[in-house]
Amino acid sequence: MPLDPKAKLVPNVLELAALEQKPTREGYGLGLVQAGDENANVVALCADLTESTRTEAFAKKYPERFVEMGVAEQNLAAVAAGLAAVGKVPYISSYAMFSPGRNWEQIRTTICYNERHVIIAGAHAGVSVGPDGATHQAIEDIAITRPIANMTVIAPCDIHEARKATAMAQHLAGPVYIRFAREKTPVFTTPKTPFEIGKAVMFFKPAKKQADVAIIACGPLAHNALLAAAELEADGMSIAVINSPTIKPLDEEAIAAAAQNAKAIVTVEEHQVQGGMGSAVAELLAKRQPVPIEFIGVQNRFGESGAPQELIEAFGMGVSHIKEAAQKAFKRKIT
Repeated sequence: MPLDPKAKLVPNVLELAALEQKPTREGYGLGLVQAGDENANVVALCADLTESTRTEAFAKKYPERFVEMGVAEQNLAAVAAGLAAVGKVPYISSYAMFSPGRNWEQIRTTICYNERHVIIAGAHAGVSVGPDGATHQAIEDIAITRPIANMTVIAPCDIHEARKATAMAQHLAGPVYIRFAREKTPVFTTPKTPFEIGKAVMFFKPAKKQADVAIIACGPLAHNALLAAAELEADGMSIAVINSPTIKPLDEEAIAAAAQNAKAIVTVEEHQVQGGMGSAVAELLAKRQPVPIEFIGVQNRFGESGAPQELIEAFGMGVSHIKEAAQKAFKRKIT
């Protein structure tokens, strides 16, 4: 099986039933405590969702560096900008529908326009939030943060990557948005899996020198991309899977190289296809390496209530849908 050994994924990565499952929001909690341990200027603010966003461990360990803002997301962003202005490194958390959703203007003007180093943690992103339904399923958050000047945007694929992204964000300059899932998802990377903000990593190498299709994924659906790739390889196709957790700035060289090699691309994300990671990839490749692209994600609709995995399937983001998109992209290749 052409899993890239350099990725240092778990040995049983393709055995879904055997994989440990944990929500990526737990990675935020772990990374936040790690950042607090490493930097006395790290502070945390939350909008009445300390347990849900996994901020509670930091609040218990560093109560003097934690502020409960209540249900006041606009104030959450404004206060964080002020703390950043005097040398603190604020991490702010809420559901992604409310931050960056409800407080978008404060994030844009008070944080980003002033180039304040604030890390914005958006929990409960994607339709896999489940029974909470459309009002609480953030599927536009990448689209509203990615265009803001000075903003870094990250969508970790599992708890390990979420911890790394959260802890590393303290070292960046300027504002950072990181999105997290509510429900348990496969833990398929390891502490040794390479991670660097701004870099994509090959998870699945094509069996042949030239791939038939390259799949570029972000967030927990990267595991579905791996499962789809394994099945497509078994059917005789040569597939590359690239994990691209940093959506802004994209790893332009890695993605352009993948397009040049494969000549066809599928993007996979738990977000509206308009304005999301797939759009960022298309914008890049339109300039650098135009190729056929198929987009897996939410297709111009709102979310619904339901069980998380049922929703992933209902919204066309399951393994079978990724396979179909890869086959369609392959048929569109320019030869």
